[in-house]
Parts: sequence; structure tokens; C-alpha cells
Amino acid sequence: MFSIAKILLPIDFSARSADAADAAAAVAEHFDSEIALLHVLAPRFDLPLTTSAQTSVLHSAQRVEAEEKMKEFRSGQWGYLKVKRALREGDPARTIVEYATDEHVDLIMMPTHGYGPFRRLLLGSITAKVLHDARCPVWTAAHTLDASSKASARPHRIACAVDLGPQSSGVLSWASRLAWEFGASLSVIHVVASLDPRLEDYYLSPEWRGRVLNDAKAELNRLMETAGSQGEIHMEIGPIVGAVADAAKNMGADLLVIGRNCDDSAGGRLPTNAYAIIRESPCPVLSV
Repeated sequence: MFSIAKILLPIDFSARSADAADAAAAVAEHFDSEIALLHVLAPRFDLPLTTSAQTSVLHSAQRVEAEEKMKEFRSGQWGYLKVKRALREGDPARTIVEYATDEHVDLIMMPTHGYGPFRRLLLGSITAKVLHDARCPVWTAAHTLDASSKASARPHRIACAVDLGPQSSGVLSWASRLAWEFGASLSVIHVVASLDPRLEDYYLSPEWRGRVLNDAKAELNRLMETAGSQGEIHMEIGPIVGAVADAAKNMGADLLVIGRNCDDSAGGRLPTNAYAIIRESPCPVLSV
């Protein structure tokens, strides 16, 4: 039986945290999950020179303020949900990952904090580190300013992008089970990466294109059968990130499921394509 027993929702009391909270509440209501609200007090290095006594007073005041905000956060709206509230101190990303591990969290849900024409090119540093290090799936809100992170609260159309690698079966399984749970349609995206542009005439010939797409489609059908997935197949040849983002947008997806490959063989790093897809996706992304 597919279940999400515990959701970790790191919050910083921003508007983007509020959007993530709305999505978390919808998922928790569907799966009867417990929401673990976590706020991390990070060390302050931007304070003017102060005595140790002054620093202690400032820290105490910040903690009291955070405790009050934690008590108030959704207190009047989430009476029907199971909610646990936790306040921790330390490096935010490391604390979030450690909490998720210690509490056996099934899903982390958090915003990306991309703002403005330049900051939208980067994920927030805390989110990026959590994506690098977390061992459980991570839901991230749409990074662009004009997209609504609420769209995936109860998804109606789920897109799943796979690279046909060893992790693809697990990614497909997550996407298909979520689609079944929410009664959503499922579309599976596979992009054959563009190769050397100097050989473009050969690689884009109808014969080569047809053969490559047919081979990839046959492998994708095999993977879908193994994972018990059913859905439309969308094949493309081109730049991976742009093609995935465009496909998700064109099909009106309100949740995109991808693989994250954060294992020892990858050095614990978030692969470039996964990072860029999360950054460019028109809808929230669930990285498995």
C-alpha cells in the first residue's frame, strides 16, 4: 500500500512557506499524514560587534519570537490535521536533513525561494543543499514568480520525466502511484539529448531520428510495464532541460516527477539536469 505517513515542512514564515504549507496540508489530508513543522534558527553573522551578554539577549529574543510564530502558524486552520511543531538551532540545511533522517520522514515539502530576474537563475542555497543531501523524496514549489506552488496540492495532470537509467523504474512507480491516488492523468516524458551539432544533418535525418525514438520508446514501454505505470508517452530530441520544461508546460502539468540521483556513486551531488529542471519547471517538482 502506498502511503506518506510523515511530511516534513521547513518554514521561515515567508509567503513562499505559506504556499508550501497549503500544498502540504492537501497531501496530508489525503494520506492522513503527520506534518512536522520545522523552523531552524541559524547563527547570525551579520550583527555589529556586541558583548557576549548582548548577543545572548538578542538570541533569546529571536528564539522567543520564533516560538510564538511557530505556535501561531496555521494554528486556527489545521485543527483537523496531525501537526508536530519543532524549533531547532544550527545550519538550516543540515538540520533539515538530519531531522528528516532521525524522524523517518517520507516526504520533504519546501519552496525554492527564487526571486527577481537574477535570483531566479539559482535555487535558494538551503533548498539546493537539502536536495543534495536528503535521502527521501523532496517536493519543491515552482521556482518562477508567475507560477503557483498551490497547483500540485491536488494534482490533476502529472508529468514524469525519466532518462531510462537504473533509477527510472522507481521514479515511474512514484509518479504512477501518485496519479492513481489523486485520480490524475499521467504523461511520461523522455528526451534524447542533442549530440554534436556538427553532425546535426546526420543525427536529425528521418531515418536516424525514427530509429532512436523507436528504440527509446520500446525501452520506455518496458520500464512502464515493469513499474506498473500507465500513461501517455511524450518523446523528444533536443536539449534535455528545455524540452522537459516545455513538455510539462504544453501538457498543462501541475506536478513534475523526476529522479534526483543523490547516491554515493554521484558523490552526493544533485545532477546538473535535475537542478536545472527544478529551476525551469513551470510547476512544482517532486524529485525522487
